[in-house]
Amino acid sequence: MPRDYDEEDPEYQEEEEQPEEEEQPEEEPAEEEEKEAEEEEEVDWAYSTCQGNKKAVFIGINYTGGSAPLSGCHNDVSNLHEFITTNYGYDEAEVKIFLDDDEDPETQPTRENIIAALHWLVEGASQDDALFLHYSGHGGTQADADGDEADGTDETICPIDYETNGQIVDDELHSILVKPLPKGCRLTVIFDACHSGSGLDLPYTYGTDGEVETKKTAEDTVFALEQAVKAHGEGDMNALELAARQMSLAATGGTDAAKEKTKKTRTHPADVVYLSGCQDIQYSADATEDGRATGALSHAFVKTLTDNPEQSYHELLVNIREILVEGNYTQIPQLSSSHPMDTSLGFII
Repeated sequence: MPRDYDEEDPEYQEEEEQPEEEEQPEEEPAEEEEKEAEEEEEVDWAYSTCQGNKKAVFIGINYTGGSAPLSGCHNDVSNLHEFITTNYGYDEAEVKIFLDDDEDPETQPTRENIIAALHWLVEGASQDDALFLHYSGHGGTQADADGDEADGTDETICPIDYETNGQIVDDELHSILVKPLPKGCRLTVIFDACHSGSGLDLPYTYGTDGEVETKKTAEDTVFALEQAVKAHGEGDMNALELAARQMSLAATGGTDAAKEKTKKTRTHPADVVYLSGCQDIQYSADATEDGRATGALSHAFVKTLTDNPEQSYHELLVNIREILVEGNYTQIPQLSSSHPMDTSLGFII
């Protein structure tokens, strides 16, 4: 089952009427864009050594008994938790786990508990610290509130009580997890969920060549068309609507405008790295590997780093995608960051 659920300013006018203001013409749009670009370049970011304090949060939700249950999310948490704590020096005392089969109300993955855990994760963070977040569960979409989304929708994650207390939107996740972080603090996030491509609203996304994906309106349109045809053939009206919206935005250049806005407003001094299970208009598979239910991204992440622990970020992305292709998965995992990143550097957590 897919991991988806579905003017005018009066003061300005007065100033214009005053003769002296006529001698001070407004800045041309090009000049404003240059100024904004300079401001973007001035962000003083730094890589983290990941040698400081370490904290981690793992969230797995199977929605057992609900209308859209999943099977592999608890296994994902079990696999990632064991892998991260065994290989990367995360102490159990600084780890929080949330599963919806736990009877303890404090570790149920409710909206309130998840929000509190995210605040705990980033609280007191310093340069060279290493923070880790893994979420495996449903992802969703809703109308974009601030024009920063290339597909016209905000992406969400779905707590166990999302039907009564609401989903958690990517804008909120960015505000809680990214904005408070100091320069050079690492936050590594893995979202194994549908529509998770820009689930943290980070400005830089990388292709399999290791370079930042730049303006590609034609490619965006073709990809959206392919997704629309696929969704129509499968009778998936939600995916069809998303693909149609993406086609419209790509054809009019709206995707480029959203991407540029994100770069100008979301570049950050912290060292945030994000791996998502798929692109925004795609689904992430709830799969079976080695006889156990699992998420495709979570499985591929552990497998490739177990086979070869010494990889660059570029190699990690390529190898994860290759594992999914070999498993006949159509989803395309994404790698994003909070600042321009050299993807030839060795992957660390």
